[in-house]
Amino acid sequence: MAWQQTEPIMNQKIQFAFRAKSSANFSELCREYGISTKTGYKWKARFEAKGPEGLKEESRRPKSSPEALSEEVVCRLVRIKESHRHWGARKVQAIYQRSWGAAPSESSIKRVLERCGMVEKRRKQRAATPSGRLTTDVKVSAPNDLWSVDFKGWWREGSGRSNPLTVRDAHSRYILELRHLDKGDTASVRACFEKLFERHGLPKVIRSDNGPPFASSQALLGLSALSAWWITLGIGLDRSRPGCPQDNGAHERMHLDLKREVQALATERVERSAAERQAHFETWRHEFNHERPHESLGMKCPAQVYENSPRSYKFDEQIILGYEGMEARKVQRMGYIKYDKERYQLSTSLRGWDVGLKAVSQERVEVYFGSLCIGHLDLPSRAFKAVLETEKPGEEEMKATTGRVGAGEPLRSAPPHSEARQHQQDPNPKAA
Repeated sequence: MAWQQTEPIMNQKIQFAFRAKSSANFSELCREYGISTKTGYKWKARFEAKGPEGLKEESRRPKSSPEALSEEVVCRLVRIKESHRHWGARKVQAIYQRSWGAAPSESSIKRVLERCGMVEKRRKQRAATPSGRLTTDVKVSAPNDLWSVDFKGWWREGSGRSNPLTVRDAHSRYILELRHLDKGDTASVRACFEKLFERHGLPKVIRSDNGPPFASSQALLGLSALSAWWITLGIGLDRSRPGCPQDNGAHERMHLDLKREVQALATERVERSAAERQAHFETWRHEFNHERPHESLGMKCPAQVYENSPRSYKFDEQIILGYEGMEARKVQRMGYIKYDKERYQLSTSLRGWDVGLKAVSQERVEVYFGSLCIGHLDLPSRAFKAVLETEKPGEEEMKATTGRVGAGEPLRSAPPHSEARQHQQDPNPKAA
């Protein structure tokens, strides 16, 4: 039963308590105030014991809980969290299960960590303005469907600075490379990827941002010498929108772990050689791949899921692009090709490689590079016109094939294929 709503409940309780002391009919008094006799005796006893303070509402929280975590369990959880300050409750739970069997619930672990001040609130990010980008439609369902690459961003360490290149498999979350590079130029990054391809094989698609050496904002379709080399290997390109790191969010999330667990320990007062820095990176990479559980993998480690690509790569094999049913032209050192006694400027990023020319009319010749339609030659104006993001190649299209390895998803439907040849002159990997 409830108190009457004619006046504040506290006032009614005080009036009831005073009248209950001298009331001859306690049941009738309780009915007058709209409460049961059980409630009436409770408030009468509290008033006699504590006075008006006893009439205030008390906490309904249990004084004890038989399911409460023991001190030993709490200490174990705190020790795990201290060893991995930036791991969440699910990962802490998985590590606890490995060591001690049955673990507390995720919500219980969260409460323990919050009470101990070991949880940081996430910051809200502003929505970015959308913009155009060169993409490949790829469904990530197996290892090597998609690799992502980026530079973490340098930080000071001793008298120098660390500038790690990171490469990650999207399906398994496996960190393929975490390498300190003194220079982030095309030659250094290409050398790193050559070793990666020899060790793990070729992916179907590589995702990157729009910065060098992965892309060039001033070049044809943003192609750099590095990304042009990827296309010749049958690898598709997928670029994030400019100024939108969330397009490569999973990779950036891994960078946050790297920042918290590696960069945070760096100091300008401790001098370390490049070999020592790399050894530190390898230790962290091994823990990430072989020890750290991932929720999206069913709490498995990336190394339990990742496997090498069946598309092999050999450093000593050189690639010649062959184009069935089309004329081939080599891009010269200054980035142009010759057709019908005229020069057409394409891009210095493509120098040393062959492009395919397909005549679709008397005035138009489409230009292909690998599996990518990059534009067309406009014969009346004697000019090359780059393909637009919304423009499609000619209607008569064939599937892209490759002579050495299975082709990945093409950026646009195109007829050329790539073949391996021994003892072929290596094109200049640098772009102007």
